[in-house]
Amino acid sequence: MAHIDAGKTTLTERILFYTGRTHRIGEVHEGGATMDWMEQEKERGITITSAATTTIWNDHRINIIDTPGHVDFTVEVERSLRVLDGSVAVFCAVGGVEPQSETVWRQADKYNVPRMAFVNKMDRVGGDYFHVLEMMKERLGANPLPIVIPIGSGELFTGIIDLLEMKAILYNESTLGSRFEYSDIPHDMTEEANKWRHHLIEETAAYDEHLLEKYLNEEDISVAEIKKAIRKGCLDNTFIPTLCGSAFKNKGVQRLLDAVVDFLPSPIDIGEVLGYDPKDTDIEIRRTPDDKSPFSALAFKIMTDAFVGRLTYMRVYSGKLEKGSYVYNPNIDRRERVSRILQMHANKREERDMVRAGEIVAVVGLKKTNTGHTICDEKNGILLEAMDFPEPVVEVSVEPVSKAEQDNLSKALVKLSEEDPTFKISTNPDTGQTIIAGMGELHLEILIDRLLREFKVQAHIG
Repeated sequence: MAHIDAGKTTLTERILFYTGRTHRIGEVHEGGATMDWMEQEKERGITITSAATTTIWNDHRINIIDTPGHVDFTVEVERSLRVLDGSVAVFCAVGGVEPQSETVWRQADKYNVPRMAFVNKMDRVGGDYFHVLEMMKERLGANPLPIVIPIGSGELFTGIIDLLEMKAILYNESTLGSRFEYSDIPHDMTEEANKWRHHLIEETAAYDEHLLEKYLNEEDISVAEIKKAIRKGCLDNTFIPTLCGSAFKNKGVQRLLDAVVDFLPSPIDIGEVLGYDPKDTDIEIRRTPDDKSPFSALAFKIMTDAFVGRLTYMRVYSGKLEKGSYVYNPNIDRRERVSRILQMHANKREERDMVRAGEIVAVVGLKKTNTGHTICDEKNGILLEAMDFPEPVVEVSVEPVSKAEQDNLSKALVKLSEEDPTFKISTNPDTGQTIIAGMGELHLEILIDRLLREFKVQAHIG
């Protein structure tokens, strides 16, 4: 999550490349990014819809959702943060904390999501890692804890110093950064590295009593002990582990992946999920995130796919689900059948026979389930906390080019409003015109464009 153009999608592309999910790096400015698969995204070089994928790093499965930066698509960030366990906030080394950075930070605060920070674009002229740390303190009221510091900046940015291992990491340009070497810290940076290492130890010792005792007795503190303390502090949002690099120049990405595995929570760390009895919402129900618990999941996104029809993205909180089985939706008191389970990789699909707790998948067959609805085991009902979305701010009228198009337009608008909860349709009682409302001009412009391209409906906009 980040401000516009901080480098979220470029960073995600590098992650997919280094984890072996893709075999070539797609660039946003060339329209070749895996995660920006929509035609409008390729043309404009922006992210419009949050794309989900999954990858493996150091024997850990990481589910990634790449979110848009524009405030018009704020719903995508909102629903992604609702179902994710942790997030990486990306900041531009030159711009630092920008207006939309503050917005997404507040959204993460709302759902109490543990987060890390990645200061990107260290290769840009004027990039200043330490200035960004100060801005995070001032504007976000956060407590950034640097895990690495940069070696040089701008064109002279050559690598990073790992403050945990106290080693320099230098990247090999010819292998697109997939090879790197650990070496001794350059002499001119030893003093700076020691200063920040001392800061790291002090911050973690002040937080963890076991480390404080060792620190005061001047005993050696192991890397594993520091990691454990940072993880604990990250989980309860005491501090924000902060790293830096340049996604475009392929530097610092693997260290970020290590940090995601080391510090961000797994579904087990998040613990029990809280819900309510569908028949009596005063009664609380808790579910543990394991396969033995009854099945429960939250639908967080609806998408219309040209090949498989209506896709329901869901985050599984407990239990497991096999394809072909029936589920219950307590929001609308209806049972539905899951015909297929798909593991999504942007807009590509892999068939799955079963899904377990902690995973994010898309399912086919849920015709009435909408964004924010709970899906659960038929015999063990639970109602999970829904999501609330902002009200639309811009309205325009829309009319079909001809009477014959009226029916198609209505169907297309209904489908789009199912996908996007911040897109509303109404009829003006005086003029009889159809009014569409969204989060901004760009939002509506994209939706009108989709009407034409995906649904082949031509319309006039008022």
